Amino acid sequence: MKRKTTGKRGCFARRSYVESLMFAAPWVLGFLVFFAYPFVSSIRLSFSKIDRLINFDMSFVGLQNYNSVLFFNTEFVPTLVSSVFTTVVIIPCIVFISMVFAIILNGKIAARGFFRSVFFLPVLLGTGFVMQQLLGTGMGEKSMEVARGIMLPQQLLATLDPQIVNVIEIIFGNITMILWKSGVQIIIFLAGLQSIPVSVYESAKVDSATEWEVFWKITLPMLAPITVLNLIYTIVDSFTDLSNPVIDYILKQSQNQSQFGVVSAMSWIYLVFVMVVLAVVFAFSRKYTDGVYSK
Repeated sequence: MKRKTTGKRGCFARRSYVESLMFAAPWVLGFLVFFAYPFVSSIRLSFSKIDRLINFDMSFVGLQNYNSVLFFNTEFVPTLVSSVFTTVVIIPCIVFISMVFAIILNGKIAARGFFRSVFFLPVLLGTGFVMQQLLGTGMGEKSMEVARGIMLPQQLLATLDPQIVNVIEIIFGNITMILWKSGVQIIIFLAGLQSIPVSVYESAKVDSATEWEVFWKITLPMLAPITVLNLIYTIVDSFTDLSNPVIDYILKQSQNQSQFGVVSAMSWIYLVFVMVVLAVVFAFSRKYTDGVYSK
């Protein structure tokens, strides 16, 4: 019997492995056809200098392009630091707001399907060009003016620490983008909320647990993996969006064809930085989720 069970498990494992390969095959094929050659060419270009644009003749220069970006470029590093600070402030706001809206939409409210569509609609329209045009109308400055005039009077801001005021201005100055970018996260949180067994909530109510206790003891811990997924997704989306100042700076610099090597080095430095951030976040979040489920 044990051998037969082991055989069934092995067959199921092989079947799951084959199915996972089938799901990954379109992405792998697309990468090999459309991205493999530019990927390798970009790596080669970051270590080279263009001698002639005709036939794209290059000569190897080692780490010269990377040194030029890190130590001699006076705009890239400050732009990166400013972008990182803004992104670090915005990302928790996106995750928090999307969780709040998901909990509201998961409840018994009128026209629930309509409101779900409304929150997801910006995702369908929110291309980089549309977002740039929307932000170009000055909506960020207008939202900051409303926040200062109604929610955050100037007298209150004067009593706060300048760093806190700076964070508040970043949040309200980007409130349009925060709400715009919460659609996918809301859908993911809704899926996570609906996967929590109803019997768990019923047991908590039988034990006279309050809504606050249910949220902290049941909902939030069981949403931990979904929260990590949304956090990683939001990090990738925020760092790679066309409205990100670093992406915008790299695209502008790429218009100078003689600087393709330096621009390629910028791109790889930025990519490595984002990958390191994701690795750190994933390591800490995995440690947190393991601690939650081990309790």
